[in-house]
Amino acid sequence: MLRVSKLTDYALVVLSRLAQEAPGTVMTAPRLAAETHLPEPSVIKVLKQLSHSGLVAANRGAAGGYALTRLPTDISVREVVTALEGPIALTACVDSSEDVCTMENSCPMRGRWDPVNAALHQALDAVTLAHMAHRESAYAQGVR
Repeated sequence: MLRVSKLTDYALVVLSRLAQEAPGTVMTAPRLAAETHLPEPSVIKVLKQLSHSGLVAANRGAAGGYALTRLPTDISVREVVTALEGPIALTACVDSSEDVCTMENSCPMRGRWDPVNAALHQALDAVTLAHMAHRESAYAQGVR
C-alpha cells in the first residue's frame, strides 16, 4: 500500500488552514495546532520543514507566526509531499532517482516505471492546496 506519512498529512491540514485565511495572514504554531486539533510539537516540526522548503514564511517577533509564501492555487500537493517525504518515485530505478539499485544494469523493468512515475507526478501537480482547503472535494470541482 502506498501511503504518505502522518507528518505529510499534518502538513496538508496545517497548510489548508492557512489557505483559508486572506493572503499574507500570519498564524502562530499554537493557534494552528489548536484550530486543527493536531499536537503542537508536530505542527512546529511540520512548519519548520515547510519553511525550509519555501512553502511558508516564518515571521519572528511579537506579531510573528507563519504565512503561505504563495497563493493556495499556486501550491501543488506534489510540492507538499516532496517537502516532507523527498522526491516522489514508486521505485528506486527511475531516471531521476538518486538511489542506486544493484540490479539496475540487468533489470528488464529499467525505464519502464518512468511513465508511471510521470503520471503520478502529473496527478499530484493537478491538485492544489486550494482544492485541498475547499470544503468540497477536488473531484467535485472537476479535478480528475
